Amino acid sequence: MVSPAALRSYYARLIAGKAGSSDPKLIEALATIERERFVGPGPWKINDFLGGYIDTPSSDPVYIYQDVVVALVPERRLNNGEPQLHARCLTALQIKDGETAVHIGTGTGYYTAILAHLVGPTGTVIAYEIDQDLAAKAATNLAPWPNISVNAQSATDGRLPACDIVYVSAGATRPPDAWLDALNPGGRLLFPLTPNVGLGGMLLVTRVTDSSFDARFVQPATFIYCEGARDNSEGDELAKAFALGTWRQVKSLRRDAPDGSCWYAGEGWWLSTEPNTP
Repeated sequence: MVSPAALRSYYARLIAGKAGSSDPKLIEALATIERERFVGPGPWKINDFLGGYIDTPSSDPVYIYQDVVVALVPERRLNNGEPQLHARCLTALQIKDGETAVHIGTGTGYYTAILAHLVGPTGTVIAYEIDQDLAAKAATNLAPWPNISVNAQSATDGRLPACDIVYVSAGATRPPDAWLDALNPGGRLLFPLTPNVGLGGMLLVTRVTDSSFDARFVQPATFIYCEGARDNSEGDELAKAFALGTWRQVKSLRRDAPDGSCWYAGEGWWLSTEPNTP
């Protein structure tokens, strides 16, 4: 029988490899943080990517130490997301020791714990979860991490604390001003920009100055909706933009009047295929 440590070590190398990452801190986080703490006791329901779930044959943790999506609340399609996707996104954020990170949509806390490992003991993670039951579970699960605080509330209205990282685990049709305004100089926001139907993309936004932001898509993605950061008409327009297949050309996010380089324009913000001018 494989020991838990050996199983998690295998999982860490598998997920980091699929994500194209050799970051030793990410590998260490995946190898040491117990996923079963956050997904509850088995047997588990695994997303079959056909609109349903497959029941694992037993509660052997070997079934969750793979690149699989595990149901948290299956009747509501709330899941512990795909490890490879999150590993790729966390790698793209280039997280440093001592940074302050905000995690929006913490769920039961698994990827929040990984964030805490990446910012290290001198860093801070401030988690938000609008679902009261999930927030309560996250607070319990994350109690061993003294550098994490869990807020059972929305992160789309009001102000967020100043931070270096905003990581969002729910699909939005726009970045609320609160997310952009919270970023320190050089701060990074990574969130799923998603239409109403079909794939969107994980958009990485980096604050260059008070009013300018670099932007690029990290990879395609689909997520459960982010309450307070969606609009149906925006979702329809985003579907048209993604259907063009040109999302890889996005280079900056701007908050002035759109020009001819506009890939998609929302209210008060837009994405440009041109980089910011020095």
